[in-house]
Amino acid sequence: MNGYLVPANAKRGTLILNIFRPFDLILFGSGVFVSFLILMFVSSTNTTVIIIGCLPALITGLLVIPIPNYHNVLTAIQSIIRFFTERRRYVWKGWCLYEQFKDDRAKK
Repeated sequence: MNGYLVPANAKRGTLILNIFRPFDLILFGSGVFVSFLILMFVSSTNTTVIIIGCLPALITGLLVIPIPNYHNVLTAIQSIIRFFTERRRYVWKGWCLYEQFKDDRAKK
């Protein structure tokens, strides 16, 4: 085995608190800030209004929660969108591609 093995935590050293990218913290901070402004300017004792006021913080918090096999929910959603919107034609570059070209040249 002459492969190079990258440690599982190699990327974590570049993250803030080993979890967040700067964009993640900016996104979550802006959601908390918007929620704080909503709750400050809308004074209500109604529970539904308070929950709606907290929604920006809750949604951005859910987007930056770390999940397995992806960095966080936001990168998983970006990967799903990229999968469905980008090119769908996969070009085969395996070992049999070159043998097919050799067979085509031999026939000519």
